[in-house]
Amino acid sequence: MKTLERDIHTIDAQGKVPGRLATTVVHLLIGKHKPSFTPNVDAGDYVQVTNASKMKIHPVKEAKIYYRHTTYASGLKMRTLKGLMASDPSKVLREAVSRMLPKNKQRSPRLKRLTIKN
Repeated sequence: MKTLERDIHTIDAQGKVPGRLATTVVHLLIGKHKPSFTPNVDAGDYVQVTNASKMKIHPVKEAKIYYRHTTYASGLKMRTLKGLMASDPSKVLREAVSRMLPKNKQRSPRLKRLTIKN
């Protein structure tokens, strides 16, 4: 049985757009850059992102709204991208990466291998 070798990739987010950065991160988390890539095996690498607070946000995208629901009546919560960047910029990138990953059982372990530093 072969053991998995996971590398650590460090990415600087300064001046980068969250969506394009998220596609790079997802590519590394899934392990598509490896020649031994198999869709049903979680052989991706660890990814560390630094300077998340210095990501470049287009002025039009600052009005983007993130929705979540508490499952109670009248429980719809809304936050803008601008407000989320002010409070916790790492949540913006983590949300983008989470939504780009395939919706299956490998999603949670892959997200655990992502660390984001402001």
